[in-house]
This record gives sequence, structure tokens and C-alpha cells, in this order.
Amino acid sequence: MPPTAAVTATRAAVRRLLGSAEASPSAPLGAVAVACSGGADSLALAAATTHVARRRDIAVHGLVVDHGLQEGSADVASRAAEQLEELGCDVVRVLPVEIGREGGPEAAARRARYAALDAARPAGAPVLLGHTRDDQAETVLLGLGRGSGARSIAGMRPVDLPWLRPFLDVTRDTTLAACEALGLRPWQDPHNSDAKFTRVRLRAEVLPLLEEVLQGGVASALARTAVQLREDADALDEVAADVRKRVEDGDALDAAALSAGPPAVRRRVLRGWLLDQGVREVSDAHLRAADALVGHWKGQGPHALPGGFVLRRTHGTLRVEVAVKQPPDY
Repeated sequence: MPPTAAVTATRAAVRRLLGSAEASPSAPLGAVAVACSGGADSLALAAATTHVARRRDIAVHGLVVDHGLQEGSADVASRAAEQLEELGCDVVRVLPVEIGREGGPEAAARRARYAALDAARPAGAPVLLGHTRDDQAETVLLGLGRGSGARSIAGMRPVDLPWLRPFLDVTRDTTLAACEALGLRPWQDPHNSDAKFTRVRLRAEVLPLLEEVLQGGVASALARTAVQLREDADALDEVAADVRKRVEDGDALDAAALSAGPPAVRRRVLRGWLLDQGVREVSDAHLRAADALVGHWKGQGPHALPGGFVLRRTHGTLRVEVAVKQPPDY
């Protein structure tokens, strides 16, 4: 029997991305890795990838991350690995990880997962991730709610090497239907129905309400918005990169020259430069205070930055310095 529409859609998405120049900019792909949790999205992705790779002589490594956060997680990982083997992955590995605490459980688990996948992928091979259009819509809503700026609202990139996301135009319903058609047995993560997680409430409450009020098409519209914003942000980043070349002098910036540019470009220059100077996190508030030393200079003093740094303007030049702690005044 011919494949169902859902199976065809998942295979086409993988075929399209693996065939793009962005996915393999240096040489034809010899191997790829697929991250698989055992859920419908990642199982459908693994099935589509093995199908496409088999016809292109590409080796597929199936990688299952066991976060160890739930009772029986090792069994869940083992069942996912078994299905990857049944699908024909050339190599299947279960990757146990330890989750830290910094930034909350979701962020800590994400960091551990990405680090494990990056370490386990074959040299030079990309890792395919099962994020869908629904995940993209949730990401855009989170960015909007947090006021994180255009880059956050631009959502996830389909290509952000070594990460590839073929399913950003594929719905969650499609991956479920593909699994059903292929006889795959997805795992239902209980965390995906736990209302203590913000994403779960967006998925179960906010997006359905928006779909009802706006009469459908919200997830698709949010995904389109992400693409448009990403294109705009990329264009501004290119402009900022050119400006930075002109105003950067060693480890300093020519604030007077930078002030001639529009704020959106100035702040992009400042963000990239501050990160390169060793400032680990640059919030919007810190970035706007730094920009005030450029675009609204009135002789103000240095601005404190995370990590024990200060940003100082002297003689028209910006420099990042290590903050000097004053001795206590007894």
C-alpha cells in the first residue's frame, strides 16, 4: 500500500531539509543523528529519517537521552531504543544524563540533553530534532509573554548547526497520524499534561482559546510570524556585523561612531561585543543601559554588568572592565 498522507508529509519534510545547502554546507552528509524521546514527534522523525537516509546512503544514529527525572525512565528509554532498532537505525545509543539546578528544571534538562546529543553525534554530523509547528507556536507565545525581543519571537531555526528541525512546518497531529500508520508505539510523557509547566498550559489552555477566538489558524500564523521576524533579524544582524567592523578597535568600541546608527543596530553591536568580552548574560535592561552610554551620552558613570564587570565610557571609547570591589568602610 502507498504511504498515508501523514507519512508522506514527514518524509518530504526530512528529504527537503537534508537536501538543502544549509544542512550540509561543506560536504555531502555521510551520517546524521536523530534525537528520540520515544514520543510521537521524535518517533515519526526517526521513521522518516531512516527512510530517506536509506536511499541516500546516509548512516543514521538514533540517540535516546534518559534524563532520569521520572520513575521508570530507563525502561522508557529502552523501549524507544528498541523501536529505533526496528526502524533500521545503524547505531542506537541510550545517553543517561545528570540534571543540574541552574535556571530551573526545564532549562537544566534542556542543557544536559543538548550537551549529551552534541557529544554523542558522529563527527561533523547534524542532529535532527522533532520540534513541530505546534512547538514553534508555543515558543513564539513564550517569547511574546516574556518580552524577550524579536530574536526570541523569531522562534527556532530549521537549521542551526549542528541542530536540524525538519518538522517546523509539520503539525503534531501529523506526527501522531504517521506513527499510527507505521505501527509505532509512542510514549505519552506525563510531563506533557502537567499544568505546573508553562508550555503545557500554553498547549492545553492558551492556544485552544486563541484558536477559538480567532477562528483557527493561530499556530500557522505564529509560525509564519517567526519566519518573517527571523528574516528581519538576520538582515539587521548583517548590518550590525558591518557596523561593528568599523567601530571596533581591539577590545574597545568607538562610541561616538557607533552613536550614528539606529538603536536596533547599536544594540545588536553591543550585545555581540559584550558577549565576546566575557559578559555571560546580557538582559534587555543591561543592553539598554549600555546603549545609553552610546546614544544618550550625558557624562554618566560606568554601568555594572553581570559577572563582576562594568562598562565604562571614557574619551568617546567603550571598554569592559573588571569591577573593583571597594574595601569596607569601618
